[in-house]
Amino acid sequence: MTAAAPTDADLIAAHAAGDPHAFSELVRRHRDRMWAVALRTVRDPEEAADALQDAFISAYRAAGKFRAESQVTTWLHRIVVNACLDRIRRRQARPTVPLPETGHNEPAVVRDSMAERETTLVVRAALDQLPEDQRAPIVLVDVEGYSVAETAKLLDIAEGTVKSRCARGRAKLAKVLGHLRNPDTDGDVPTHESKRSGEGR
Repeated sequence: MTAAAPTDADLIAAHAAGDPHAFSELVRRHRDRMWAVALRTVRDPEEAADALQDAFISAYRAAGKFRAESQVTTWLHRIVVNACLDRIRRRQARPTVPLPETGHNEPAVVRDSMAERETTLVVRAALDQLPEDQRAPIVLVDVEGYSVAETAKLLDIAEGTVKSRCARGRAKLAKVLGHLRNPDTDGDVPTHESKRSGEGR
């Protein structure tokens, strides 16, 4: 009978005890998921790769301090997100190439692809306008699909803080991106005054 594979916590403990292969196995298990998180957060492959490398170096050095108060994956996610946020803070604004929205085998319609590309750029530009403390929770909750509780653990903030930052960020995005839902409004979001004047008609 084969021995059970070591858990993530076992690998962390083995690494801290000097096992030269334990951390490599941990990276192998979680690299793809961590890469997806980094890419979604910084939205640039080169920046994501650098952030992921920074994160794994940090995790390698900090593994001895891991106290198993949370899951290893949650601990790794927090380190990756923080590395991404550090990259964002240091990064100067520059054009980015949008990620492809279609798979390799899906037919691409030129006109639709151009429209999707423009929409992607508009959404990215809108996200870039958000303060970092609002952008990170929105990426994790609305893009990555994490729950509020999970996001709070990843960012090491209270659940109520996650909710309020997401609410403020979404309100700002709604103003900037309103024209995507209502193409005829030229991006204007109705104000309370315009709504009030419309009610009397």
